[in-house]
Amino acid sequence: MRYLTDRKRAVGWGSAKTGTAHFWVMKVSSAGLLVLIPLFLLTFAPMLGQDFETVSAYYERPFPAIVAALTLWVGFMHFKDGVQVLIEDYVHGTAQKILIIAMICLSYAAAATGLFAIARLAL
Repeated sequence: MRYLTDRKRAVGWGSAKTGTAHFWVMKVSSAGLLVLIPLFLLTFAPMLGQDFETVSAYYERPFPAIVAALTLWVGFMHFKDGVQVLIEDYVHGTAQKILIIAMICLSYAAAATGLFAIARLAL
């Protein structure tokens, strides 16, 4: 049986060094979504059930297009960071690295697709 102090057990494990920054990114993005989601719902709801020409004309205006684009971008970046924390907590080894890379790629791809769709409507 080995008698090690807490300090001796911790040597070699290193520190995360990004915990505070990650915490603040999650807090700021959630506060941003707290404002953006109601704005998105208020700008998106009138367009439900409308034809393509009406929706296209509506999203040619800058405010609805900017709100939709910001909501998509901030939402997917918040999703990316949250899923990364979940994967780091519950998956270990090579599978952890593979899943984190896959989720980052999926998040950026979905955000880019949404922004491209909004840009096509707006332009």
